[in-house]
Amino acid sequence: MQKKVKYEMEFVIQVSPQMLYQYISTPSGLSEWYADDVNSRGEIYTFIWDDTQEKARLLRKKMDESIKFRWLDCGDDSYFELKIMVDELTQDVSLVVVDFAEPNDLEESKMLWENQVTELRHALGTA
Repeated sequence: MQKKVKYEMEFVIQVSPQMLYQYISTPSGLSEWYADDVNSRGEIYTFIWDDTQEKARLLRKKMDESIKFRWLDCGDDSYFELKIMVDELTQDVSLVVVDFAEPNDLEESKMLWENQVTELRHALGTA
């Protein structure tokens, strides 16, 4: 198995950090754009797409700033993190995605995030 590479993507999203945080940190918010359905039991989140279920452990949550998960079946130190950044000068709000992918899956993984963030913009009404 190849070692996964860490990558980061930034998307400008013109909404308040508080509103964006609701969409990245709550099961109901995540199910609007990231998965078909999301359930949480304590720090274990279950993400459901069609007939697939993936479980992730919540590693860290910072109010109006970020959320970080690790897939339970990943078997390594990889994680995915969603961070909200606010530009001090322009006050532009960005969503920064930090994720890991195997080198030959990198482009596909990035495209997947671009599609998900497009869904997020639609859910937020900023598309």
